[in-house]
Amino acid sequence: MPKPLDIPVPDLTGKLALVTGASDGVGLEIAARLARAGADILMPVRNQQKGEVAAALIRERTPGAGIRVLALDLASLDSVAALSETLTAEGAPIDLLILNAGVMNPPARQVTEDGFELQLATNHLGHFALVARLMPLLIEAKAHVTSQVSVAADQGAVNWSDLNWERDYDPMKAYSSSKIAFGLFAKELQRRSDAAGWGIRSTLSHPGITPTNLLSAQPGMGRPRDTTAVKVIRAMSRRGILVGTPSSAALSAVYAATSLEARGGHLYGPQGFRHLGGLPAEQPLYSRLQSETDGRRVWELSEQLTGVHVAA
Repeated sequence: MPKPLDIPVPDLTGKLALVTGASDGVGLEIAARLARAGADILMPVRNQQKGEVAAALIRERTPGAGIRVLALDLASLDSVAALSETLTAEGAPIDLLILNAGVMNPPARQVTEDGFELQLATNHLGHFALVARLMPLLIEAKAHVTSQVSVAADQGAVNWSDLNWERDYDPMKAYSSSKIAFGLFAKELQRRSDAAGWGIRSTLSHPGITPTNLLSAQPGMGRPRDTTAVKVIRAMSRRGILVGTPSSAALSAVYAATSLEARGGHLYGPQGFRHLGGLPAEQPLYSRLQSETDGRRVWELSEQLTGVHVAA
């Protein structure tokens, strides 16, 4: 078993951190590392019971950690609105926002209650709406917002002519499209923060390759058994071969969100072979995420599709 990797993290005592997708896998490890550094953690999750189990695991590692489990289904704009209304009413500024949750490769096209293809809705639109609705709390804290993209954002393209994949649905192409859109949004958030003086630092991260539930059996998504890919990744991870573990894969987002050296609009990921695993470092921004025109287009389309406009 390889020795666990870690990085220095500043003292986060008194900071409030919200981490999406923190009920298992990389998200749980992100929340755990931030809690160990002293941050109070908000864990908005779709499965409340699973979230409470994850919170208990973090408290076991860090006794006294401040963790609060909340309800959030990123595939539902009503759910995003409900969480945002609760947090806005409470008024606590959010110092760190790590947008980590995601779904990957449902074999058959699925549509949310709002009429969006599931990967587009969960990976991008739900996160966009969350940021837009929480903007006053983010600006008040001069928040660090980190968007977890994927190596898949370095391939394929945004399916501009059919964002909902109503024609010729391809699971992997739809996943890449959603992650590229999400990365373009993160870059555009930094541009708009700079232009408007919001004080928000928007960074991008990717976890490399690691065994998580993204490719495991999920009957509710039409995947009755683990994929061959996740079985291979698990075996490699156990042996410390090329890919990372959930705890090491979490470090890229933690670094991007907390390091004094992390820069807005830049990408951070594992520095090992082909960026599959290892300690985090800055990496060249994927070519598909560089266009300012595409960034504006994604932002404006996201406002139109979600009906949520930034009220800064």
